[in-house]
Amino acid sequence: MARPLQGGFTLKNKKYNYIQGTSTTDHGSRTYEIQGARLPSVTTILAKTKDDQYIRRWKQKVGYDEATRIANHSSLRGSAMHKFIEKYIKESGYADLTPIGQEAKPMAEKIIEIGLAPVKDYYGSEVTLHYPGLYAGSTDLICNYDGLDTIIDFKQSNRPKQREWIEDYFLQIAAYAMAHDYVYGSKIRQGIIMVCTPDCYYQEFRFQDADLRHEKHKFLKRLDNYYYLKQDEKEEANIDTKNLIEEFEKEAQKLNKAKKGAMAKKLW
Repeated sequence: MARPLQGGFTLKNKKYNYIQGTSTTDHGSRTYEIQGARLPSVTTILAKTKDDQYIRRWKQKVGYDEATRIANHSSLRGSAMHKFIEKYIKESGYADLTPIGQEAKPMAEKIIEIGLAPVKDYYGSEVTLHYPGLYAGSTDLICNYDGLDTIIDFKQSNRPKQREWIEDYFLQIAAYAMAHDYVYGSKIRQGIIMVCTPDCYYQEFRFQDADLRHEKHKFLKRLDNYYYLKQDEKEEANIDTKNLIEEFEKEAQKLNKAKKGAMAKKLW
């Protein structure tokens, strides 16, 4: 039985005092104004640096008009689903009697029933995060999940997902975790992607610690590529993503050596 969209979590933990920001979208690119700086969004960075051959082939297959209709409908349904979950978390009453709202409500209930069951308190919902001088974005939920500080993103999908199809979802959370750790001195250890389809098929993708760090490294390479493509902005902001990448590579080498040493001891 689905958990009703009322009640919310038992406690909002005020561990972090989140910095507010505003977003604007222009010709498909989103930017955030935060602490006097204008930063590209994580979703824009990923969109500008991804291989879109699959999307282009799909549009050719179904036709541009039908592809636009499907994308717009999915976007509206996803926004409605997010709103239901956000209101549940913040313990606010909410109703959406539109056809889109009626599609989205059972999807939100399924995520709440299964995905959010282990969450007893949270740090923030729909939180704007930023890495100074580099990027910003808004994440769905930051909480303690089964004892681990965790960033969660809610996703709607027209069909079940496979891990290899949603690489950018992992990079998105990795970027948010890196920004959160840098600005607030935290140690986000886990990312969770919660997906639900219109027929209420629920999927969950978790990654933590070394895997999360690996995704951070991959995001930094996409970030560097983004600023390479926008070279003028990179020079104006005096941005150097190479140093961050080098730091991650050095730490990755140390972790690999430590793992090999531990394995050798076990074998010995």
